[in-house]
Parts: sequence; structure tokens; C-alpha cells
Amino acid sequence: MLKSVIICGPPAIGKTTIAKRLAKEFGLKCLSGGDALKELAKEGGFPIGGDDWWDTQDGMNFLSQRKKNPEFDKKVDEKLEELFLKGSVVITSYTLPWLVNGGVRIWLAGSPENSAKRMTLRDNLPLERSLAIVKLRYDENKILYKKLYDFEFGSDLSVFDKIINTDGLDADQVLSIAKETVKNLF
Repeated sequence: MLKSVIICGPPAIGKTTIAKRLAKEFGLKCLSGGDALKELAKEGGFPIGGDDWWDTQDGMNFLSQRKKNPEFDKKVDEKLEELFLKGSVVITSYTLPWLVNGGVRIWLAGSPENSAKRMTLRDNLPLERSLAIVKLRYDENKILYKKLYDFEFGSDLSVFDKIINTDGLDADQVLSIAKETVKNLF
């Protein structure tokens, strides 16, 4: 059984792209903490759809609801931890790196401006709107996870095996660094 890999970082940094490509490269399953949360949102009556759902008004409303009820996140994190421990999976998660030991943990770093540019291209939004969404999601997640688990999302990076600054790199370059990291730590 192969170890598991966690890809983490701020919103719209490229986590899903790198996770899917790493999973394909190493023959691992790819899972998203965001997708698991979207399933809970769907069960709660929110209309969901697409990778950019988090950036919609419904996604923002669900984020507000999550702040009031941490059980959403705890359920997802418990399930992701279970799957992580089984091995052979690449998971994108905002919280898992601080909750588990072992595996390979990679933080994708980058400026909010570059994340907003990615979001603008991905979601066809104006740059100013994308930047506002990126900053709001980052700040809200930081508050949520401090309250829920008492860690400093985005500040305490000591749990990561590798930090990749994505500014100025394309997806292939980031993937190359991530692949090398995984090869060295598997």
C-alpha cells in the first residue's frame, strides 16, 4: 500500500489541478474535502454544481452556515482522516495536514492576486470580484479552523513536508516539484 498525499493551500491556488494530476501519475485515488462538504450542502438543501460552486452566493451562504455549526466540517474531516489512513489516496483538504500524521503533506503557497487571476480564468469572473472572494474565503476559513481545531491556517506551515510557491509557475512546473517531493517521501 502506498502512502497518502495531502494537497493544501489557500483558495484558488491550484490544489485540485495538482491533486488530480499527482493521483494519475502515481495511480492513486483523488478525493476532495470540498466535494465532501458540497455533498453535505446538497443534503442541507443547497443547489450545488461545478468546481467553482464555493465562489457562488450559495457557496458563500453555506460557508456562513458552517461557521454556526462545526459538525459539518468535523464529519468531513473524520471521513477524510479514515480514507487517508487507508492509504493510496491524494486528498485536497484545508484541515487534514494538522489532524493526521504521516503521508506526504504539500502546501501550495501564492499571492491572493495570483489566486484571483486563476479564479478569473477558471470561473470567468472580473478580477476585482475574484480577489474579494479569495480574500473572504481565506479569512473565513482561517477563523473557522482556529475556532474548530485551534490551528493557524496559512500561518503555521510546520506540518508540511514541502511548501511550493506557485507564483510565477505554471501547473506543469508545480506538478514537477510535487512529483519529486512525493517520489522522495514515498
